Amino acid sequence: MFSQQNLKINKFQTKEEYEKAFLNIINPLLPFYERSKPGRLKLGNTGTVYSEDIQEIEGFLRPLWGFAPFLTNCNHPTLEAYYLEGIKEGTNPESPYYWGEAGDYDQRLVEMASLANTLILAKDKTWDLLNQKEQDYLCNWLMQINNHTIPMSNWLFFRVLVNISMKVCGREWDQTQVKKDLDFIDTCYLGNGWYYDENPGQVDYYISFAIHYYSLLYCKYMKEEDPKRVKVFKERAIQFASTFKYWFDEKGEALPFGRSLSYRFSQSAFWSALVFADVEAIPWGEMKGILSRNMQQWMQKDIFSTEGLLTIGYHYPNLIMAEGYNGPGSPYWATKTFLLLAVPAEHPFWKAESLPIHYSEKQKAIPEARMLISQSGNQLQAYVAGQLEKKQAHVDGKYSKFVYSTTFGVSFSKGSIYYKQGGFDNCLALSEEETYYRSKLVSEDYEINDEYVISVWHPWKNVRIRTTIIPFLDWHVRIHEIHNERSIHAVEGGFSVPVEDRDSVEMIPNGIIYNSPVGSSAILALEGFANPKIQTTEPNTNIYFNRSVFPSVEKN
Repeated sequence: MFSQQNLKINKFQTKEEYEKAFLNIINPLLPFYERSKPGRLKLGNTGTVYSEDIQEIEGFLRPLWGFAPFLTNCNHPTLEAYYLEGIKEGTNPESPYYWGEAGDYDQRLVEMASLANTLILAKDKTWDLLNQKEQDYLCNWLMQINNHTIPMSNWLFFRVLVNISMKVCGREWDQTQVKKDLDFIDTCYLGNGWYYDENPGQVDYYISFAIHYYSLLYCKYMKEEDPKRVKVFKERAIQFASTFKYWFDEKGEALPFGRSLSYRFSQSAFWSALVFADVEAIPWGEMKGILSRNMQQWMQKDIFSTEGLLTIGYHYPNLIMAEGYNGPGSPYWATKTFLLLAVPAEHPFWKAESLPIHYSEKQKAIPEARMLISQSGNQLQAYVAGQLEKKQAHVDGKYSKFVYSTTFGVSFSKGSIYYKQGGFDNCLALSEEETYYRSKLVSEDYEINDEYVISVWHPWKNVRIRTTIIPFLDWHVRIHEIHNERSIHAVEGGFSVPVEDRDSVEMIPNGIIYNSPVGSSAILALEGFANPKIQTTEPNTNIYFNRSVFPSVEKN
């Protein structure tokens, strides 16, 4: 029987505590390994853009991100046996359980990376236990990746890792392809440690738990062969750490922003990779504090099913917010943070005292990330402009809200016909007949500095809005200059809060306050707006609270 209590009381200070946490998370999978086909893990029935069989392959391979580091110092005979059998069957083209031939842009190419990393970290418990024929099959299956077209994004690192794993295993590898892929990654570099991922307007957690994470693996695995690039990767990681830490508040909550939020505590994977690569980008104690607080706060949330499985969602199970590539096994991407388990016990990180985050500035613009960060008390607020991911679900909510908060979360749409369906917190939503609302998506132009953020956007071709946002600690002022050739209804939404029986509403001149246990959300109309009210939204639209409300004012 799964109990989350052991995870809730884990302080995430020592290596032993991380080992215990990993086992608490991975052991509930054991019954599913037992009743799934070899090389597969069936954890649910929800759909994805790829087939159910590939879902199960993903479910089998994703936990290796954490299991491989665990194996560097520990044993788990039952799980090791499942993986050895699954790898043999999955890579054998004569087996009925063969993972199959991959195609271009294939999800199986993504999952090759965790297997490749396992061959590098735990070669003695995987590759070395295979006979010659089995090694050939495994090599052939992985090296398919060199013959396929993949997105020009963080995916390039999957191919890099596969080739390095074959090098480690004494097989032929394509050094030319690796250089070509890494050279392209260099073209995505923005400066000050920040990259973009495929789309220049997309700067999210894929910079930390993907591009930098894999760069730091490369630093560890290729320090002798490629010292020049390793030096550059380390320098960029150090620069990145100095501003990425502003995405974490003092209580351990990280910014709820961008896609793949179902990967939850992978938010901390970058810090684990720094320790693994022995890069003290910030003091070890400060790094330890960020990691431990983030992990501790996640373990207090309803992120597990009653069987102990990580679920799709954020603070609670939630399919509304999911991307099309989120399958039942996808959340185990979060186990990348357990890379720490491959760090020797004598490393200074483990001996360091956990320290608070040191913010040199309480309000800081990060131009490369296209946001202005404001820290006030335990809350972090990020004012964003000019970001957009063009391919996934709910990109307006995940990239284009006026502000994102670590206290009040963010809401995504459950529909756009009526206002209450749209999850329109922290945005200006507009409609012509009080149906089919739309909010900011693309910024035609934007400006970000340490004092304010400006976005210029067009909800319709003949409606131009220039929005200026000026933060004042927990508050901020929004100024909308609307140049309009339509008759429109506009609703300005504030921060979401959870609905509970003991909550209270206060009317103030030209505004309204909703008081809740997590904090108070208020909105005040200064000019041009009126009719303050509390908006009751559709359930499960906010990723923090399954029932939420927010204050609003209107303009006709």
